[in-house]
Parts: sequence; structure tokens; C-alpha cells
Amino acid sequence: MIDFLTILKIALKALWVNKMRSVLTSLGIIIGVAAVIVMLAVGEGSKKRISDQMSSMGSNLLMIRSGSVTSGGARAGHGAQPTLTLKDAEAIAKNAQYVAQVAPSVDTTGQIVYGNQNWSTRITGTTPSLFYIRSWEVDNGGLFSEDEVRQGASVAILGETVVENLFGVTDPIGKTIRIKNVPFKVVGVLKSLGQNAMGTDQDDTVIVPVTTAMKRLSGSQFQGTVNNIMVQALSTDDLANAEEEITLLLRQRHNITGKKQDDFIIRNLTQMMESAMEANETFGLLLAAIASISLLVGGIGIMNIMLVSVTERTREIGIRMAIGAKMWDIRLQFLVEALVLSLTGGLLGIILGLSVALFIKNFTPGFLPINITIMPMVISFAFSGLVGIFFGFYPAYKASMLNPIDALRFE
Repeated sequence: MIDFLTILKIALKALWVNKMRSVLTSLGIIIGVAAVIVMLAVGEGSKKRISDQMSSMGSNLLMIRSGSVTSGGARAGHGAQPTLTLKDAEAIAKNAQYVAQVAPSVDTTGQIVYGNQNWSTRITGTTPSLFYIRSWEVDNGGLFSEDEVRQGASVAILGETVVENLFGVTDPIGKTIRIKNVPFKVVGVLKSLGQNAMGTDQDDTVIVPVTTAMKRLSGSQFQGTVNNIMVQALSTDDLANAEEEITLLLRQRHNITGKKQDDFIIRNLTQMMESAMEANETFGLLLAAIASISLLVGGIGIMNIMLVSVTERTREIGIRMAIGAKMWDIRLQFLVEALVLSLTGGLLGIILGLSVALFIKNFTPGFLPINITIMPMVISFAFSGLVGIFFGFYPAYKASMLNPIDALRFE
């Protein structure tokens, strides 16, 4: 029996003689492997982005926003008129037993000025609880306190984007900025949060005490109201109980009885993010499955070319059999050739897929989330080998079953 190394050398020589045909035969495998790697890199990138968003958003979260209201027979949409108050948030924190933290928020935008620099940004009035709920940390300075919230103190915490545009390399701690012409003392700088799932820069923000925002910045005609209330339940298992008791409490406070529609809406943010993660994983697998079809098409191409090769080399097969080559020697010869074609295509596909993924990641940042891992490459390379063996078996079997005498007579 011919040793494997000799068979490999013969296979490489046979493929090298028809270089162009070998490359074109492997093209389906190359494209298939590259597509699988890019699609899985996009899927992993999306998964990582959602995971990062879940980490920055916090865990066990409920978001309460103003619901639709009816005035003069006309129904306004959700949030059209504020129906939540600071007192509502305080009542939830005091009376809801399944709630760990409560953070009311007042949102507005405004021009921030320091010296001769200015920057328009998002301004959030809230309480220290928000930092614990969202797992936000300060990179420099500290947080404002509950006492400062009660006093309506003019203190502010800045995001990194605001710091870069107003202060450059200057330390902002202790400096005075003006927000809508109201002076505020900078007490802290948030650690970088990056972009959220919608692509919004979370570092482009200023955070102040909620009472200060309500009295001096929001300019709302609905005094004492807040845009939303973020709630953290004691645990994931307590989310449903927390939502139920908050609903009952707010209906009671807002004098909503019977079948009257709630003037607020509660969203389970944790559940929404988990659903997005599951949908993303399913979509990623679907993309990979579609890309894998190219591997099967490439395998069919290998089988066709190997069948042509068997026909072209019939006389060579007859000579080998006549000088003592066994059935399995011939079969192994053509299997090795098919395997070399598919594995070479797999290797080139990995190189192409990595190149495309790195190009997208480095030269089109934000276009698609990319996270390159080793496992898709290993799986794709192994699968390309299996494709070569599977689709190369029939041509190898056909070659090994030739009659030596008929093969020698073949012209």
C-alpha cells in the first residue's frame, strides 16, 4: 500500500498541473468560508454591543413613562402630557416592597458655557440612585448627595464628550459652568459609557439634581412633574411583582378606578434587552446558515471537477492498478485531492473573511458591529474539510471501481 505522504505529493502535483481549474474549483469553498466568518463576526459584534448596553443600563429595570391622556375628547399619545411627579417616585421608593432603587428624571437640552467655549448637550436632572441603578461610575471627582438634591444645589456631573469640548485637557472639577445662564459647579466626571443601541453618545450629557432641573432648567408648565421614573427591582424574579405593585400604587395616587385607562406606562427594560439578545442570536445563526449554502455549492463543484479528473486520468488509474495499486490506494488518492482542494479553499476563505471583517471594523467604524473570535474560523475550516470528504467520496469510489483492463484501453 502506498504511504500517505506519497499520495499527498501525487495529489499536490496533480492539482498544481491544473492550477486555474483548482482555484476555480475551490472558489465556492473560499466564498462560503469567508461569508460564514464575516456573518458570525457581525453576529458576535451585535451580541457584544447588546451585552455592553445591558451592562451600562443596569439589571432588573422597569421604566415608567407618562401614558396617553384624553382632553376634550381628544387622546394624546404616550408622554404628550406629563402625568408622573416627583411625589410618585418618592411614594414608590417608600411603599413598594419589591423595589430596590428609584430614580426620577427630568430631561432637557441646553447650551453649556465655560469661559469662551460652549457646547449644546443633553441635560438630565435626577437623583444619586440613577448612578447605582445604571452602574455608572465617576472617573474624576464624586457624585452629588441626597442633601444637595433636597436643597436644589447647583452642582453638575459631566460626561467625557462635554469635558473634551469645554475644557480640553484642563481639570473641570471645581470649575463653574453656565447651563442656560445658570451657574453650576462641576463636582464629577463620568467614566466613558460609549454609544447606546441607537448610536447615541452617552458621554454627551450633563447630570444635575432633579430638583434643580425642575426649578431652574426645564421651564415646564407642569411644575413638579418628571419625564420618567426608572425603577430597579430587588431581583429578576421580582420584576413582575414590582410592576404589579407599582401599577396599583400609581392608579391609586392618580385616582384611576375601574376600567379607566392608566395615564402611565411601565416597560420591562431587562426583558426587552434579553429579547433583543435572543433575536440577534437567531438572526446571526440564520445568516451563518445562509452563508453555509455556499460551502455546499462549493462541495458540488469539487465533486463535478473530480469526476472530470477521473475521466481524464482513467488510463493513469489503469496503469497504477496494473502495477499493484489496490482499490483503497486509488480511492484514497482522489479523496486526498478533494480534501486538499477543500482545505486550501477553507484556508483562503479564512484569510478573505478576516480581511473583510478587519476592513469593516477598522475603516468603517459604526457601520457594522464586528467581534472576531477564533471559534468560527475553526468550525469553518473543519466543515470545509468535511465537505471535501463528503463530495469527494463518490468520484474516489468511481475511480477505485474501474476495471484495470478497460482503463488501460481508454483513449
